[in-house]
Amino acid sequence: MTTSSGRDDTAQRPTSLSPSRASDFMQCPLLYRFRVIDKLPEKPSEAATRGTLVHAVLERLFDDPATERTAGRARAMVPGQWERLLESKPQLMELFAEDPEGERLSRWLAEAEKLVERWFTLEDPTRLEPAERELFVETELESGLRLRGIIDRVDVTPSGDVRIVDYKTGKAPRPEYAEGALFQMKFYALVIWRWKGVVPRRLQLVYLGSGDVLTYDPVEADLERVERKLLALWDAIKEATETGDWRPRPTKLCGWCDHRAVCPEFGGTPPAYPLPVALTVRPADPPREDQGRMGPV
Repeated sequence: MTTSSGRDDTAQRPTSLSPSRASDFMQCPLLYRFRVIDKLPEKPSEAATRGTLVHAVLERLFDDPATERTAGRARAMVPGQWERLLESKPQLMELFAEDPEGERLSRWLAEAEKLVERWFTLEDPTRLEPAERELFVETELESGLRLRGIIDRVDVTPSGDVRIVDYKTGKAPRPEYAEGALFQMKFYALVIWRWKGVVPRRLQLVYLGSGDVLTYDPVEADLERVERKLLALWDAIKEATETGDWRPRPTKLCGWCDHRAVCPEFGGTPPAYPLPVALTVRPADPPREDQGRMGPV
């Protein structure tokens, strides 16, 4: 329901933090607002949808017996999983609305098949029995901050060691950007630690676009630093929510943003802020040393 002031009474304040939303705020606070508070629609992209498709295939492959988990079997699953995806999200067909002959769709599916096939050069699914796939995790920190997310795969060894695995359909980042790439994995490791009391033995990012595997073995000190960072980030989000002050942070990623039409950096005007803004009283300036004194006569 929208009030006469243009405010949407159905809008709600953020109540939890996920790796993707945390990354949104760090990238651009205004982007976070558009996605979390305004819930502005975004067009599906071929790259993101291909990632969803590949993830579905790699998840479903483990439904088969180990001996049947072959590259040929996985590749053959791609068209069927695409049909399942369309059944749940028919709007995705808009991606290929201007492709009457189906040539672009065929190339797109072939690229997904290539990514799936490359996975077999990086891991051997016949020797894996994941403890969890597409696992939803959630925990509440002592501060009250609720963390949540979905982990692609969790492996547990007979000795109880936990490995968190995430598939990426893009290319591995350069070494100087590896820390940023690991943020999501450390986020998940923190959730597992606070939820189950176990620090994962290994974090593993599998980059299907370049055929690389990035691993990291966290320790408690790492996760404590991540927790402090998230608490500071949540404080900043709460302040922006209360004040309505969501500032854009222009970067080279702006070229891929769906919201440039309503972004001040591109001459746009954001929609009316849908939440009430807290009134803040600016503290009075401290008295100057000469205040109250009589000046020279």
